[in-house]
Parts: sequence; structure tokens; C-alpha cells
Amino acid sequence: MHAQIVLFDGFDPLDVIAPYEVLYAGRTASGGAVDVELVSAEGPREVVSGTGGLALRATAMLDPGRAGLILLPGASGRVGEPGEVHDEDAGAGGEWQRDAFVPVLLGRTLNTGLPALMAAAMSHPQVTVSAVCGGSLVLAMAGLIEGRHATTHHLGLDMLDATGVHAVSARVVDDGDLVTAAGVTSGLDLGLYLLEREVGPRIAHAVEELFAHERRGTVWRARGPVPAGL
Repeated sequence: MHAQIVLFDGFDPLDVIAPYEVLYAGRTASGGAVDVELVSAEGPREVVSGTGGLALRATAMLDPGRAGLILLPGASGRVGEPGEVHDEDAGAGGEWQRDAFVPVLLGRTLNTGLPALMAAAMSHPQVTVSAVCGGSLVLAMAGLIEGRHATTHHLGLDMLDATGVHAVSARVVDDGDLVTAAGVTSGLDLGLYLLEREVGPRIAHAVEELFAHERRGTVWRARGPVPAGL
């Protein structure tokens, strides 16, 4: 399984690093059956996160036609109102850091080449698209997952629902070729679940033990009877 984890300006580092480390450990545990890389819509570049100016390097351009997994993180930044500029925002890092609160950072991805690339990925029969936290909102705002089941950070579930997505309050939601996770730490659970689903439960269990992390919650799927009376 080849995995591409997407970086964009203002990304949340934990949304990226948690699944990256899980999948990279899966590569070791599986004898190379998993490969993971950091990519961006623009190609190789340093990409600055929304957390303290921390940067990671994308080593390639996102390839929507490559079979495997594409994972989209959410954004991180301060909580505030549009138009505010704090002293720390006015320093290094570029103009995009101004008004750097999460909804704005997510919305700015729509003015890049990312939505078109993700649309192409979602139409590819051999690509599974996944997202952590606000990554689901990027897909929703781009109109790519209307009518699908997905989750995001609990503060964004109403926004997800407003875009025509069936928002599910669950840690991980498996909707076939779309697999989404909730708040930032759920990236660990997402990575482990994807290892289990795509490579096998013994590999996922070995990585789970290595990380001393027990997955939380039930992976939600649109299967079985609808609950009643709860």
C-alpha cells in the first residue's frame, strides 16, 4: 500500500505525524508492504504548519492517479475572529499566517490546486481517500463528499452536515473508499485501522503494541440494523 499524506499551508502537525508514524512503522512490520510519503498540491517544498511555524517538507507532488491511500489532514491555528492580527502573526512565515484560525486556513485550500487533485483522486477506483479532523471539511467545502458518511472534529460536525454530508459522531468512519477520523489524536486510530484494513490485523496489532496505544471506539460503517430507542 502506497500512502500519500498531503501538506498545505497551515496544516495541523499532529494530523500528519500521527498517521505518518503509524504507517511508517507498518512498513517495517510488514517487510515493506507499506510505503508513505509527504506530498503537496504544488510539488516539493517546505510547508509551514499552523502550529508555531513548524514546517515539514513535501518531497513530491500529490499524484491522484497513483493507487493506494491519500490522507488529508486538518488545520491548526489560534481561535479568533476574522480581521484580528496578533503580534505573533505579523512576524515570519508569510502573509497566509494573518487571520490564521482554523476555518480560514481550511477555506484557503479551496484557492489552490488541491480540490481538483482530490476530485481526481476520488474518481480513481484504486484510491482510498482518508482525512483527519478538518481534512473532512476541506473535502466537504470542495463539494466532493456530498451524500457520503464522514466525521470530523466535534466542533465541525454541524458544518459538515450543512454541506450535505451525513455527519457521524464517531472516532473513525469507514464509507468504503472514504475513511475519515475525528479530532487530531484520532489520526493514530485512523492509521491503525487503515493498516488493519489494507495490510492485516496482525500488522496493525504489532504497531499498536509498539506505540502503546489502544484504539478507541467502534469504527462506524453503514451496516446492520439501524439502532432504535436509544
